[in-house]
Amino acid sequence: MTSAPARHVLILGGTTEARHLAAVLDGDPALCVTSSLAGRVAEPRLPVGRVRIGGFGGAEGMARWLREHQVDALIDATHPFADTISLHAARAAASVHVPLLALRRPGWVAGPGDRWHPAASLTEAAELLPALGERVFLTTGRMGLAAFAQLSRQWFLIRSVDAPQAPVPPRAEVILDRGPFTLEGEAELLRRHRIDVVVTKDSGGRATAAKLTAAREAGLPVVVVRRPPAPEGITVAGTPDEAVGWLRTTLAGWAGARPRPVTGQSSG
Repeated sequence: MTSAPARHVLILGGTTEARHLAAVLDGDPALCVTSSLAGRVAEPRLPVGRVRIGGFGGAEGMARWLREHQVDALIDATHPFADTISLHAARAAASVHVPLLALRRPGWVAGPGDRWHPAASLTEAAELLPALGERVFLTTGRMGLAAFAQLSRQWFLIRSVDAPQAPVPPRAEVILDRGPFTLEGEAELLRRHRIDVVVTKDSGGRATAAKLTAAREAGLPVVVVRRPPAPEGITVAGTPDEAVGWLRTTLAGWAGARPRPVTGQSSG
C-alpha cells in the first residue's frame, strides 16, 4: 500500500516561536517542513530542519514559491512588526488558495507602577521624547532609526543585534547584543548610562521584557510603539501549540506532532 505524500508546511520565521514550532514538527514523516528567514540578521539563530534564507520577491514571488513547491499550509511566525512580509503572505496565500495562520505571541500589558506612553509609530515615539527625557535607551532595533535622527538634544543608547546604518541620531552610543536579558543586567545598564526614558516596540515575549521591569523599578517613563495588526481576515494563534492544533484541523489526515521540550525565550 502506497503511503500518502508528506504535507508541505512553510514557516515564515525568525522568532523563537517559529523555531519552537519547527522543532515540534521536525521529524514527523507525514510532514515536510521548510522554515524561511528573511536574512536581515548577519548570524540568525537557525531552526532545525530545512531552511531557506532570503526574500521571495514580494507577494507574487511568494505565491509562485508556494505553487512551485506545493505548499499545503503557510504559517506566518515572523516578528510582530514585520508587517510587510505579513501582508505579502496574506496576498500570496489568497492568490494560490493555501491556508494561512499568523502566529503572534501576545503583546505586553502595563501593570501597576508602569509609566507607559503609547505611540502609533516610531515617528510618534520620537515626537514624545523631548517632553520625557534627554538620555534615551532606544531598543527598537536597527531598522527605523531615521525617525530619531533629527533629535540633537537627546543622547541615545542604541541596542541592536547588528550594527545600524545611517541615518542615526547624532549623539549616540551603540551596543550590539541579543536577548534574553536579565533584570539585574538591565537595571545596571540603566544606572550606568543614567537613562531617563526607554523606547521599545511592543514585541511581546520574555526575552526583552526585563527592561520594562527595570524601568518600572527605576520610575522611568517608557515609550511603547504599538504593533501593527495582523492582515484582516487571517486566523491568529498565540502559541506554537495553538499553531499545531490549527495544522491538525487544516491538514486532514495528519494526526499531529507530539509536543517536544524546547528551551529558549521569545526574541524581539
